Amino acid sequence: MATCTRGCTPAVRLCQRLNRLKTLEDDMMATSLKRCLSTLDLTLLGVGGMVGSGLYVLTGTVAKDMVGPAVIISFIFAGIASLLAAFCYAEFGARIPKTGSAYMFTYVSVGEIWAFLIGWNVILENMIGGAAVARAWSGYLDSIFNHAIQNFTETHIMQWNVPFLAHYPDLLAAGILIVASFFISFGVQVSSYLNHIFSVISMGVILFILVFGFILAEPANWSQKEGGFAPFGLSGILAGSATCFYAFVGFDVIASSSEEAKNPQKAVPIATAISLGLAATAYILVSTVLTLMVPWHSLDPNSALADAFFRRGYSWAGVIVAIGSICAMNTVLLCNLFSLPRIVYAMAEDGLFFKIFARVNPVTKVPVNAILVFGVLMATMALVFDLEALVQFLSIGTLLAYSFVAASVIVLRFQPDKTSSKGTASTSPNPNAEPSPARSESQTITEDSGELKQYESFSDKLQLVERQASRERRGVGQLRAYWEPYLGKLLGDCEPGEVVAFCVLSLIVSSVSLCVVLEFGTKQLQLPIWSFSVLLVTFSSALVLSLALIWIHEPRTDSKTFQVPLVPLTPAASILFNVFLMMKLSHLTWIRFSVWIAVGLFVYFGYGIWHSKEGMRELQPKDMAARYVVLPSGSLVETVQSVQPDGQVDTSAPHITPSAASTAEEYVGKR
Repeated sequence: MATCTRGCTPAVRLCQRLNRLKTLEDDMMATSLKRCLSTLDLTLLGVGGMVGSGLYVLTGTVAKDMVGPAVIISFIFAGIASLLAAFCYAEFGARIPKTGSAYMFTYVSVGEIWAFLIGWNVILENMIGGAAVARAWSGYLDSIFNHAIQNFTETHIMQWNVPFLAHYPDLLAAGILIVASFFISFGVQVSSYLNHIFSVISMGVILFILVFGFILAEPANWSQKEGGFAPFGLSGILAGSATCFYAFVGFDVIASSSEEAKNPQKAVPIATAISLGLAATAYILVSTVLTLMVPWHSLDPNSALADAFFRRGYSWAGVIVAIGSICAMNTVLLCNLFSLPRIVYAMAEDGLFFKIFARVNPVTKVPVNAILVFGVLMATMALVFDLEALVQFLSIGTLLAYSFVAASVIVLRFQPDKTSSKGTASTSPNPNAEPSPARSESQTITEDSGELKQYESFSDKLQLVERQASRERRGVGQLRAYWEPYLGKLLGDCEPGEVVAFCVLSLIVSSVSLCVVLEFGTKQLQLPIWSFSVLLVTFSSALVLSLALIWIHEPRTDSKTFQVPLVPLTPAASILFNVFLMMKLSHLTWIRFSVWIAVGLFVYFGYGIWHSKEGMRELQPKDMAARYVVLPSGSLVETVQSVQPDGQVDTSAPHITPSAASTAEEYVGKR
């Protein structure tokens, strides 16, 4: 790091504290939670998180108001976009099987404050999402009884007319959340069993809808007489895709559950792929059936599927669909109540959130305090707030988390291994992974002859391995050997992974700038054509250049777990798509987001930064290190010294050991 004046030293130290990374321990499978979830359990959790109220409500809304029968194409596009984000979550969930999802992934690769803000937003996302689903569940059940529950509450209990608040307290929605929190506190197996029951019923109802719906299908409903297949054109399909994208939000519950999976390295990517495939298939086929049963312009957005069967004269089928929708909403509720406490637990375990939420019940092996407290908070939101005004707030937290996870995949893929607190293990959960050249116990030295010689630790015999330098693979995060003659003078002196980190930052900035120009350039900003074109070319070029600079560095290839294909292209496409969707959110959503971020920063600087375990780790005494020097005379000199931070002078006391069996001319270090 470049030297600076005495005045800027506190600012540099603060920046280092804010961007410190989480150190993972040796045994990645060690946990205070209970590892009992199979691949089937994780798959059903993912399906339950995605196939919920969106299938019964969102499908009809998008088809009637935005797309028409071409909602099928919108779901295909949205499924592909969701797959990009799912790839990133699957790699992290398999590589780092720890609870916390996007929060944990960001902490490991980007930095502490960014991880806290991501976790802070995911907490709000799950709270609002669970409360919104509870109110939808209550409203759907109330509609079956002709709104008798709402009428009774307004007449005999209370009602009010206050902005952002509901017209009446939804006791049914709050009650279902309290009951669900109570059941989830019994343990992960109880939660899994409940999810299995509701998911099986929901999937059974979906099969019934498909079979009976195709029997009642009338191709004439797609004819030009009814408006055609795509009455709103390509713009309507793309707008529908942006809305349908949120139907697939929920697969991150699989990554959140990775610390409780039996074999997360295999189960997480398999469950993610299967659950996303099942959810996409269900949305596509159900939207096909729905628009073939009745004309798309006559759909009831509030209960499209049940209403379609009622209108075709099969009221009993409508009741079955209503039961299926309630079961599907129950699975979404369980997934929200399952994910939220575990994210809170992960943050509290790291010291960034209040310690009381890090306590795990010794019998049930779940964070009971976090489950009950945040279950009550979620129930309060469902009881009081009019969540229709806050639903769009869900989008920004989800998209921000997806973007940071995608960026974290690139950073971690080109980041060298870092030693754990014990100084012997890397962050990789794979025990067979090759250690980083800079951190390994054996050190490779380049001789003047151009050959590489490897000296192993003195606990084993000294072994000399000679290779041609041109054939040796370079370390992770370093410039590829092919590009060394061209870019070596410019980038060769940078630390491994440093250039990639700056390129990821450039990638995010250029993506945001490009999306701003595309979304607001010709409308709100009213840029002339030449200026619009210049900005478009400039930011596109910066985006491509960032990807190219990342690509010419050596990636990590020794991982035996699932890896995202086509890195950095796949994560970059996910970032670009997420940022583009964020640009379509309303100004009020951004204002609420800013307020929530301000509250989060207050919590972090008031509590988190002072209780961070990584901060405590920095204050602990440094490990002692033994270093050996093999002199030409054949004697071995051992020096014992304390490992000092960068920039401090090491002090050592020499100790002469017996003569070595072989000689060397280089300095060999051993931790």
